[in-house]
Amino acid sequence: MAAMKPRTGDGPLEVTKEGRGIVMRVPLEGGGRLVVEMSAEEASALGDALKAAVG
Repeated sequence: MAAMKPRTGDGPLEVTKEGRGIVMRVPLEGGGRLVVEMSAEEASALGDALKAAVG
């Protein structure tokens, strides 16, 4: 019988600092998560781009 693994893809948007980078975990519609690691400069640029898109 195969072992059942818990589904860990669901949950809120998370952003954590890990080492020198910043890791963002975004839940996806079909389950699972998109995990993106970026530098502080890239995170700042992403924040600016999101603010500009929202208005």
